Amino acid sequence: MKKFLVILFIPFLSWAQLNEVQADSLIAYAKQFQGIKYCYGSCTPKTGFDCSGFVYHVFGQFNIKVPRASLDYEKQGKKIKLDSARKGDVIVFTGTKPKNRRPGHVGIVISEPGEELKFIHSSSGKKANGIIITNYATSPYYQSRFIKVVRVDGVK
Repeated sequence: MKKFLVILFIPFLSWAQLNEVQADSLIAYAKQFQGIKYCYGSCTPKTGFDCSGFVYHVFGQFNIKVPRASLDYEKQGKKIKLDSARKGDVIVFTGTKPKNRRPGHVGIVISEPGEELKFIHSSSGKKANGIIITNYATSPYYQSRFIKVVRVDGVK
């Protein structure tokens, strides 16, 4: 009986690549919470979410660590140009006062470069409260508050 040696080529993947999350999976998970009401200081679907609690919860389900507080995005992550934002990036805004240029609101980008930028977030607004999707191009309110887009390690 002849024996054969079979050589399999397995490309080398780093630990980080093995643990990377597909952005589509992250976005699909986030979208299932649409309509859940805003709740200050909360990061669970049962009680509702504040903005950073929502982002924290979504990324946490994929074992990706992101800051719990929006203010902590001030020095967080790799800054990305707005027109290069892609699914899974975090978009950072001021709080309700645009002249105070410190982070106060965050969301998750759900569009690709070249598309109109849309993001999912937990809004405390009176008209649109809770987990909603916002089109950046049609929202002067968010345009005036924009600070940066952050690329999150572990999302591809």
